[in-house]
Amino acid sequence: MGGLSTMSWLETYQTTHQHPVNRLLHSVGIPMIVVSLGIVFWSWRWGLALFVVGWIFQLVGHVFEGKPPAFFSNPVYLLVGPYWWIKKSFKGRGSKF
Repeated sequence: MGGLSTMSWLETYQTTHQHPVNRLLHSVGIPMIVVSLGIVFWSWRWGLALFVVGWIFQLVGHVFEGKPPAFFSNPVYLLVGPYWWIKKSFKGRGSKF
């Protein structure tokens, strides 16, 4: 990913996601967006609703953060965000993440 290690991407992502409200909204919004991508094929209205609400959560979080979303500087962060969520979700559960 652009010559940087996965940890470097995550560390940079962390610097733009410090506010607890932003982190909470991302913890809810990211899975909503990811799930919406699969649901849209069976129920486009539910998929679209989850997608839009998930992004609203993300953008409101960045209002609290006072920084623009990381993907504005590099679209690779659209993949780093879900990886951050997975790593955060499985931390302390015996996962290798």
